[in-house]
Amino acid sequence: MLILAPPPLPCLPPRWARGGHLQTILGNYLPDEAPAHPFHPFRIPLPDGDQLAARHYPGETDVLVLIFHGLGGDDQAHYVRRATATARRQGHHVWTVNHRGCGDGRGLAAGPYHSGSGDDLGAAFAAARERHPGLRQLALGFSLSANALLLNLGGGLAVPAARPDLAIAVNPPVDLAACSRTIHAGMSRLYELRFIRRCRRAIRERVADGLIPDAYPTHALMSLRDFDDAYTSKAGGFRDADDYYARCSARGHLAGVRVPTVILQSKDDPFIPWRPHVEALKSPLVHLHLEAHGGHMGYLSRNLPGHRWLPYALEHYMAELLRLRGAGKELHEGHEG
Repeated sequence: MLILAPPPLPCLPPRWARGGHLQTILGNYLPDEAPAHPFHPFRIPLPDGDQLAARHYPGETDVLVLIFHGLGGDDQAHYVRRATATARRQGHHVWTVNHRGCGDGRGLAAGPYHSGSGDDLGAAFAAARERHPGLRQLALGFSLSANALLLNLGGGLAVPAARPDLAIAVNPPVDLAACSRTIHAGMSRLYELRFIRRCRRAIRERVADGLIPDAYPTHALMSLRDFDDAYTSKAGGFRDADDYYARCSARGHLAGVRVPTVILQSKDDPFIPWRPHVEALKSPLVHLHLEAHGGHMGYLSRNLPGHRWLPYALEHYMAELLRLRGAGKELHEGHEG
Protein backbone atom coordinates (compact mmCIF):
# COMPACT_ATOMS: atom_id res chain seq x y z
CA MET A 1 0.00 0.00 0.00
CA LEU A 2 1.01 3.62 -0.55
CA ILE A 3 1.91 4.81 2.93
CA LEU A 4 2.48 8.53 3.35
CA ALA A 5 3.24 10.39 6.55
CA PRO A 6 0.03 12.00 7.84
CA PRO A 7 -0.09 15.71 8.65
CA PRO A 8 1.63 16.24 12.01
CA LEU A 9 -1.39 18.03 13.46
CA PRO A 10 -4.85 16.37 13.53
CA CYS A 11 -8.08 18.28 13.09
CA LEU A 12 -9.13 19.18 16.64
CA PRO A 13 -12.57 20.83 16.60
CA PRO A 14 -13.05 24.02 18.61
CA ARG A 15 -15.81 23.83 21.21
CA TRP A 16 -18.06 25.90 18.96
CA ALA A 17 -17.62 23.52 16.00
CA ARG A 18 -18.03 20.06 17.43
CA GLY A 19 -19.87 17.49 15.37
CA GLY A 20 -20.15 16.93 11.64
CA HIS A 21 -23.05 19.33 11.12
CA LEU A 22 -21.35 22.31 12.78
CA GLN A 23 -18.10 21.49 11.00
CA THR A 24 -19.91 21.46 7.66
CA ILE A 25 -22.06 24.55 8.17
CA LEU A 26 -19.52 26.77 9.92
CA GLY A 27 -16.78 25.59 7.58
CA ASN A 28 -18.89 26.92 4.72
CA TYR A 29 -19.92 30.24 6.28
CA LEU A 30 -17.03 31.19 8.59
CA PRO A 31 -15.44 34.33 7.08
CA ASP A 32 -12.10 33.58 5.52
CA GLU A 33 -10.86 35.67 2.62
CA ALA A 34 -8.26 33.87 0.52
CA PRO A 35 -5.72 36.16 -1.16
CA ALA A 36 -6.38 37.06 -4.79
CA HIS A 37 -3.92 35.95 -7.46
CA PRO A 38 -3.62 37.03 -11.11
CA PHE A 39 -5.17 34.61 -13.59
CA HIS A 40 -5.99 34.13 -17.25
CA PRO A 41 -9.48 32.84 -18.19
CA PHE A 42 -9.73 30.26 -20.97
CA ARG A 43 -12.00 27.50 -22.24
CA ILE A 44 -11.58 23.76 -22.62
CA PRO A 45 -13.45 22.21 -25.59
CA LEU A 46 -15.25 18.90 -25.09
CA PRO A 47 -15.81 16.25 -27.78
CA ASP A 48 -19.59 16.86 -27.92
CA GLY A 49 -19.22 20.60 -28.59
CA ASP A 50 -19.72 21.81 -25.01
CA GLN A 51 -16.99 23.84 -23.33
CA LEU A 52 -15.62 24.19 -19.80
CA ALA A 53 -14.65 27.61 -18.42
CA ALA A 54 -11.37 27.62 -16.51
CA ARG A 55 -8.74 29.92 -15.03
CA HIS A 56 -4.96 29.61 -15.14
CA TYR A 57 -3.02 31.06 -12.23
CA PRO A 58 0.61 31.14 -13.46
CA GLY A 59 3.28 29.71 -11.19
CA GLU A 60 7.01 29.17 -11.02
CA THR A 61 7.53 25.43 -10.36
CA ASP A 62 7.19 22.47 -12.75
CA VAL A 63 3.87 21.49 -11.14
CA LEU A 64 0.33 22.24 -12.33
CA VAL A 65 -2.43 21.74 -9.75
CA LEU A 66 -5.85 21.21 -11.38
CA ILE A 67 -8.75 21.91 -9.00
CA PHE A 68 -12.33 20.72 -9.53
CA HIS A 69 -15.32 21.86 -7.42
CA GLY A 70 -18.28 20.01 -5.94
CA LEU A 71 -22.00 19.77 -6.72
CA GLY A 72 -23.74 23.13 -7.11
CA GLY A 73 -20.49 25.08 -6.81
CA ASP A 74 -18.02 26.68 -9.19
CA ASP A 75 -14.35 27.56 -9.33
CA GLN A 76 -14.87 30.51 -7.00
CA ALA A 77 -16.20 28.38 -4.13
CA HIS A 78 -14.50 29.15 -0.82
CA TYR A 79 -12.71 25.79 -0.65
CA VAL A 80 -11.43 26.20 -4.23
CA ARG A 81 -10.09 29.67 -3.45
CA ARG A 82 -8.29 28.37 -0.37
CA ALA A 83 -6.84 25.43 -2.28
CA THR A 84 -5.68 27.81 -5.01
CA ALA A 85 -3.99 30.00 -2.41
CA THR A 86 -2.32 26.92 -0.90
CA ALA A 87 -0.93 25.76 -4.24
CA ARG A 88 0.21 29.24 -5.22
CA ARG A 89 1.95 29.65 -1.87
CA GLN A 90 4.07 26.67 -2.91
CA GLY A 91 4.79 28.33 -6.25
CA HIS A 92 2.73 25.93 -8.37
CA HIS A 93 0.71 26.74 -11.47
CA VAL A 94 -3.03 26.28 -10.89
CA TRP A 95 -5.99 25.54 -13.14
CA THR A 96 -9.43 25.92 -11.58
CA VAL A 97 -12.00 24.22 -13.79
CA ASN A 98 -15.77 24.76 -13.82
CA HIS A 99 -17.98 21.81 -14.57
CA ARG A 100 -20.41 22.16 -17.47
CA GLY A 101 -22.54 25.28 -17.14
CA CYS A 102 -21.05 26.33 -13.80
CA GLY A 103 -19.58 29.70 -12.90
CA ASP A 104 -18.20 31.50 -15.95
CA GLY A 105 -19.26 28.49 -18.02
CA ARG A 106 -22.95 29.39 -18.06
CA GLY A 107 -24.24 29.15 -21.61
CA LEU A 108 -21.31 27.03 -22.81
CA ALA A 109 -22.76 23.59 -22.16
CA ALA A 110 -26.04 21.80 -22.80
CA GLY A 111 -24.89 18.53 -21.26
CA PRO A 112 -25.01 17.85 -17.52
CA TYR A 113 -22.18 17.19 -15.12
CA HIS A 114 -22.43 14.53 -12.43
CA SER A 115 -20.41 12.23 -10.19
CA GLY A 116 -19.34 10.18 -13.21
CA SER A 117 -17.89 13.10 -15.19
CA GLY A 118 -14.39 11.68 -15.17
CA ASP A 119 -14.21 12.06 -18.95
CA ASP A 120 -14.66 15.84 -18.59
CA LEU A 121 -11.80 15.84 -16.10
CA GLY A 122 -9.84 13.81 -18.64
CA ALA A 123 -10.44 16.52 -21.24
CA ALA A 124 -8.91 19.03 -18.83
CA PHE A 125 -5.89 16.79 -18.23
CA ALA A 126 -5.39 16.34 -21.97
CA ALA A 127 -5.69 20.09 -22.59
CA ALA A 128 -3.14 20.72 -19.84
CA ARG A 129 -0.69 18.24 -21.43
CA GLU A 130 -1.03 20.14 -24.69
CA ARG A 131 -0.68 23.61 -23.18
CA HIS A 132 1.94 22.77 -20.55
CA PRO A 133 3.79 19.61 -21.68
CA GLY A 134 6.65 20.13 -19.23
CA LEU A 135 4.54 20.34 -16.08
CA ARG A 136 3.65 17.52 -13.73
CA GLN A 137 -0.08 17.36 -13.02
CA LEU A 138 -1.54 17.05 -9.55
CA ALA A 139 -5.35 16.82 -9.60
CA LEU A 140 -7.44 17.93 -6.64
CA GLY A 141 -11.12 16.97 -6.60
CA PHE A 142 -13.68 17.98 -4.00
CA SER A 143 -16.81 15.95 -3.19
CA LEU A 144 -18.61 15.14 -6.49
CA SER A 145 -15.41 15.87 -8.42
CA ALA A 146 -13.44 13.66 -6.05
CA ASN A 147 -15.58 10.68 -7.04
CA ALA A 148 -15.33 11.58 -10.75
CA LEU A 149 -11.55 11.84 -10.34
CA LEU A 150 -11.30 8.41 -8.71
CA LEU A 151 -13.52 6.94 -11.43
CA ASN A 152 -11.13 8.38 -14.01
CA LEU A 153 -8.04 7.09 -12.21
CA GLY A 154 -9.49 3.63 -11.62
CA GLY A 155 -10.49 2.90 -15.20
CA GLY A 156 -14.20 3.20 -14.48
CA LEU A 157 -15.07 5.21 -17.59
CA ALA A 158 -16.71 3.76 -20.68
CA VAL A 159 -13.89 5.26 -22.77
CA PRO A 160 -10.43 5.73 -21.18
CA ALA A 161 -9.47 9.36 -20.65
CA ALA A 162 -6.28 11.27 -19.90
CA ARG A 163 -5.10 11.09 -16.30
CA PRO A 164 -2.94 13.28 -14.07
CA ASP A 165 0.36 12.22 -12.49
CA LEU A 166 -0.84 12.56 -8.89
CA ALA A 167 -4.19 13.08 -7.20
CA ILE A 168 -5.98 14.06 -4.01
CA ALA A 169 -9.69 13.28 -3.55
CA VAL A 170 -11.43 15.14 -0.71
CA ASN A 171 -14.66 13.71 0.76
CA PRO A 172 -15.52 11.61 -2.31
CA PRO A 173 -19.00 9.99 -2.42
CA VAL A 174 -17.61 6.65 -3.60
CA ASP A 175 -20.93 4.83 -2.96
CA LEU A 176 -23.58 7.06 -4.53
CA ALA A 177 -26.55 4.93 -3.47
CA ALA A 178 -25.42 4.94 0.17
CA CYS A 179 -24.90 8.71 0.01
CA SER A 180 -28.37 9.27 -1.44
CA ARG A 181 -29.87 7.36 1.49
CA THR A 182 -27.76 9.13 4.11
CA ILE A 183 -28.45 12.66 2.85
CA HIS A 184 -32.20 12.00 2.91
CA ALA A 185 -32.25 11.15 6.62
CA GLY A 186 -32.44 13.40 9.68
CA MET A 187 -30.75 16.80 9.65
CA SER A 188 -28.86 15.88 6.48
CA ARG A 189 -32.10 16.51 4.63
CA LEU A 190 -31.24 20.23 4.88
CA TYR A 191 -28.14 19.70 2.72
CA GLU A 192 -30.22 17.67 0.30
CA LEU A 193 -32.73 20.48 -0.13
CA ARG A 194 -29.89 22.96 -0.67
CA PHE A 195 -28.37 20.79 -3.39
CA ILE A 196 -31.77 20.35 -5.04
CA ARG A 197 -32.33 24.12 -5.08
CA ARG A 198 -28.98 24.71 -6.76
CA CYS A 199 -29.43 21.90 -9.26
CA ARG A 200 -32.92 23.07 -10.25
CA ARG A 201 -31.56 26.59 -10.75
CA ALA A 202 -28.93 25.16 -13.11
CA ILE A 203 -31.66 23.46 -15.13
CA ARG A 204 -33.67 26.69 -15.33
CA GLU A 205 -30.58 28.53 -16.57
CA ARG A 206 -30.01 25.98 -19.33
CA VAL A 207 -33.66 26.22 -20.35
CA ALA A 208 -33.55 30.04 -20.31
CA ASP A 209 -30.38 29.99 -22.42
CA GLY A 210 -32.12 27.78 -24.99
CA LEU A 211 -29.71 24.89 -24.47
CA ILE A 212 -32.20 22.21 -23.32
CA PRO A 213 -35.98 21.75 -23.44
CA ASP A 214 -38.08 22.27 -20.35
CA ALA A 215 -38.76 18.56 -20.12
CA TYR A 216 -37.55 17.45 -16.69
CA PRO A 217 -40.20 17.14 -13.93
CA THR A 218 -38.45 18.31 -10.76
CA HIS A 219 -39.73 20.04 -7.63
CA ALA A 220 -38.18 21.77 -4.63
CA LEU A 221 -38.95 19.11 -2.01
CA MET A 222 -37.85 16.02 -3.92
CA SER A 223 -35.04 13.78 -2.73
CA LEU A 224 -31.64 13.77 -4.38
CA ARG A 225 -32.32 10.23 -5.57
CA ASP A 226 -35.60 11.31 -7.16
CA PHE A 227 -33.80 14.25 -8.78
CA ASP A 228 -31.16 11.90 -10.16
CA ASP A 229 -33.93 9.66 -11.45
CA ALA A 230 -35.80 12.56 -13.08
CA TYR A 231 -32.90 14.60 -14.47
CA THR A 232 -29.31 13.43 -13.94
CA SER A 233 -29.83 9.92 -15.26
CA LYS A 234 -31.99 10.98 -18.21
CA ALA A 235 -29.76 13.89 -19.30
CA GLY A 236 -26.62 11.84 -18.67
CA GLY A 237 -27.61 8.81 -20.72
CA PHE A 238 -28.37 6.40 -17.86
CA ARG A 239 -31.46 4.22 -17.54
CA ASP A 240 -32.43 5.56 -14.08
CA ALA A 241 -30.90 6.59 -10.77
CA ASP A 242 -29.94 3.02 -9.90
CA ASP A 243 -28.11 2.63 -13.19
CA TYR A 244 -26.36 5.98 -12.67
CA TYR A 245 -25.28 5.08 -9.15
CA ALA A 246 -24.06 1.63 -10.16
CA ARG A 247 -22.02 2.87 -13.12
CA CYS A 248 -20.61 6.03 -11.56
CA SER A 249 -19.71 5.05 -7.99
CA ALA A 250 -15.92 4.94 -7.69
CA ARG A 251 -15.97 2.32 -4.90
CA GLY A 252 -15.66 -0.61 -7.27
CA HIS A 253 -12.79 0.95 -9.23
CA LEU A 254 -10.35 1.95 -6.49
CA ALA A 255 -8.37 -1.25 -7.03
CA GLY A 256 -7.61 -0.09 -10.57
CA VAL A 257 -5.98 3.22 -9.60
CA ARG A 258 -2.49 3.46 -11.16
CA VAL A 259 -1.65 6.99 -10.03
CA PRO A 260 -0.36 7.85 -6.51
CA THR A 261 -3.55 9.09 -4.86
CA VAL A 262 -4.63 10.37 -1.47
CA ILE A 263 -8.24 9.97 -0.37
CA LEU A 264 -9.13 12.27 2.50
CA GLN A 265 -12.39 11.56 4.31
CA SER A 266 -13.82 12.57 7.69
CA LYS A 267 -15.69 10.09 9.84
CA ASP A 268 -18.34 12.64 10.81
CA ASP A 269 -19.30 13.72 7.29
CA PRO A 270 -23.08 14.14 7.62
CA PHE A 271 -23.95 12.68 4.23
CA ILE A 272 -20.96 10.71 2.90
CA PRO A 273 -20.47 7.45 4.84
CA TRP A 274 -16.83 6.59 5.47
CA ARG A 275 -17.09 2.81 5.74
CA PRO A 276 -17.28 2.23 1.95
CA HIS A 277 -13.85 3.88 1.68
CA VAL A 278 -12.43 1.35 4.12
CA GLU A 279 -14.28 -1.70 2.80
CA ALA A 280 -13.44 -1.10 -0.87
CA LEU A 281 -10.55 -2.95 -2.46
CA LYS A 282 -7.85 -0.38 -3.10
CA SER A 283 -4.81 -0.18 -5.31
CA PRO A 284 -1.40 -0.18 -3.59
CA LEU A 285 -1.07 3.38 -4.91
CA VAL A 286 -4.02 4.65 -2.84
CA HIS A 287 -3.40 6.24 0.56
CA LEU A 288 -6.61 6.53 2.60
CA HIS A 289 -6.59 9.19 5.31
CA LEU A 290 -9.56 9.01 7.67
CA GLU A 291 -9.87 12.05 9.92
CA ALA A 292 -12.09 11.71 12.99
CA HIS A 293 -13.53 15.21 12.60
CA GLY A 294 -14.14 17.63 9.77
CA GLY A 295 -17.71 17.18 8.54
CA HIS A 296 -18.17 17.66 4.80
CA MET A 297 -15.13 19.72 3.75
CA GLY A 298 -15.31 21.85 6.89
CA TYR A 299 -12.26 20.71 8.86
CA LEU A 300 -12.21 23.48 11.45
CA SER A 301 -9.44 23.01 14.01
CA ARG A 302 -8.48 24.85 17.18
CA ASN A 303 -4.74 24.20 16.75
CA LEU A 304 -4.17 26.24 13.56
CA PRO A 305 -4.32 29.96 12.74
CA GLY A 306 -7.67 30.76 11.16
CA HIS A 307 -8.94 27.32 12.26
CA ARG A 308 -8.56 25.93 8.72
CA TRP A 309 -7.13 22.41 8.81
CA LEU A 310 -7.92 21.39 5.21
CA PRO A 311 -5.48 23.77 3.46
CA TYR A 312 -2.84 22.64 5.96
CA ALA A 313 -3.52 18.97 5.12
CA LEU A 314 -3.58 19.65 1.39
CA GLU A 315 -0.25 21.45 1.50
CA HIS A 316 1.21 18.49 3.41
CA TYR A 317 -0.08 15.83 1.01
CA MET A 318 0.85 17.84 -2.08
CA ALA A 319 4.43 17.92 -0.81
CA GLU A 320 4.34 14.21 0.12
CA LEU A 321 3.08 13.16 -3.32
CA LEU A 322 5.53 15.36 -5.18
CA ARG A 323 8.40 13.80 -3.23
CA LEU A 324 7.53 10.32 -4.43
CA ARG A 325 10.20 8.78 -6.63
CA GLY A 326 9.05 8.38 -10.22
CA ALA A 327 6.15 10.82 -9.90
CA GLY A 328 7.38 12.93 -12.78
CA LYS A 329 8.37 11.90 -16.27
CA GLU A 330 7.77 8.16 -15.82
CA LEU A 331 4.18 8.64 -14.64
CA HIS A 332 3.55 11.22 -17.33
CA GLU A 333 4.56 8.76 -20.03
CA GLY A 334 2.64 5.90 -18.41
CA HIS A 335 -0.69 7.71 -18.19
CA GLU A 336 -0.67 10.02 -21.17
CA GLY A 337 -4.21 9.47 -22.36
